[in-house]
Amino acid sequence: MQHLGIEDTVRNALAEDIGAGDITAALIPAERIAAATVISRDEAVISGRPWVDEVFRQVDPQIKVQWHISEGDQVCPNTRLFSLTGPARSLLTAERTALNFLQTLSATSSRCRHYADLVDHTQVRILDTRKTLPGLRLAQKYAVTQGGCFNHRIGLFDAFLIKENHIMACGGIAQAVSKARELAPGKPVEVEVENHNELQQALEAGADIIMLDNFTLQQMRDAVAFTAGRARLEASGNVTDLTLVPIAETGVDYISIGGLTKDCKAVDLSMRFSSEVPAV
Repeated sequence: MQHLGIEDTVRNALAEDIGAGDITAALIPAERIAAATVISRDEAVISGRPWVDEVFRQVDPQIKVQWHISEGDQVCPNTRLFSLTGPARSLLTAERTALNFLQTLSATSSRCRHYADLVDHTQVRILDTRKTLPGLRLAQKYAVTQGGCFNHRIGLFDAFLIKENHIMACGGIAQAVSKARELAPGKPVEVEVENHNELQQALEAGADIIMLDNFTLQQMRDAVAFTAGRARLEASGNVTDLTLVPIAETGVDYISIGGLTKDCKAVDLSMRFSSEVPAV
């Protein structure tokens, strides 16, 4: 999990919230030990345990976290997710940051599971995009996989995505693809196209993946037949609960959906102090 940058992400989030110190928690005697339980008020696919654990570890290593569910589990309302024991001040200081990570990443995983289940009868893979919350790119990309969907490129560095403005600036699709192969041999090259003529140009240029931007269902079916496996096809644009299944059934390989990460409604979580534990 180290490659996800969890430690640094949590450190920044805590600094943002705590600042010079939690003045409200300071009202509580330092020696007071407490126990608490976190529940989900919503149905959700839970994701974000490593971030939660790291929040409590950084705030106070004395805090003990006991999980009652596994990462990626689907839970119903009022499910007990994890229990805590430790200094009351520390539990309260860490609460909001821990729940912020869990409610956001679980929202992402829940949305992804919903979409993945809708197209389970097809071979299509649903992809995320770069439309992520600033500072949470890797965390949300992780949550996408916990929900049964897949990552597109992580950023601007690991794959080419040649769009209209790139094509115009390079002088054409063939020129753009050729330059990409020259600059970074081995990196995936994807080209966005808006019509059949551009699809043909991208195929002739040897693109690995071709994004069908706002194609109609019939145009997608025609593109699948015309491409005949020479490149992978990705559908993009205007994907909703109503359009997802018909798009998947056209035979495209991928469907990219920005809403997996940018339009998620946070899962409603609650932390309840359950008892006080005598100080040792």
